[in-house]
Amino acid sequence: MTTQDFATYIAGLPRVIVGAAALFRDAEGRVLLVEPNYRAGWALPGGTVESDDGETPRQGARRETVEEIGLDITLGPLLAVDWVPPGAERTRPPLVAYLYDGGVLDEEQLKSIRLQEEELLSWRLAAREELAELLPGALGRRVSAALDVLARGEGTAELENGRRVA
Repeated sequence: MTTQDFATYIAGLPRVIVGAAALFRDAEGRVLLVEPNYRAGWALPGGTVESDDGETPRQGARRETVEEIGLDITLGPLLAVDWVPPGAERTRPPLVAYLYDGGVLDEEQLKSIRLQEEELLSWRLAAREELAELLPGALGRRVSAALDVLARGEGTAELENGRRVA
């Protein structure tokens, strides 16, 4: 294969968005959610991995956590990886979402949360039974699977559109 053939091959491969987030909980097991100002609903601290800089998903999740809520915390294990197919009518490419264990935040850490005002309106702690309503679709299923991983002491959950593969 020539260099030009290889470049053509690479250019023809599908584009994929890589997202990474952190799952933080409090001592009662409630999940930390953030409210973006650029779309309706709730989310986890996290965002898009900046691949042009060679950033890894873990680095992206940590960077986004620092930017969005002001906490610089070493993230724990990968809890879930999720392949989310293209959006309706292919309005966005497929997404590979990485979800890391952010750990349990103590009262001092919760009080020190500082929101990135350019992107976020508020934050809250949500009990597991509230998550299906607050985080509908693949994100809600991803968070539920990650909580199951933590509760059972399992490894990483492999997901497709928020549903376990195996």
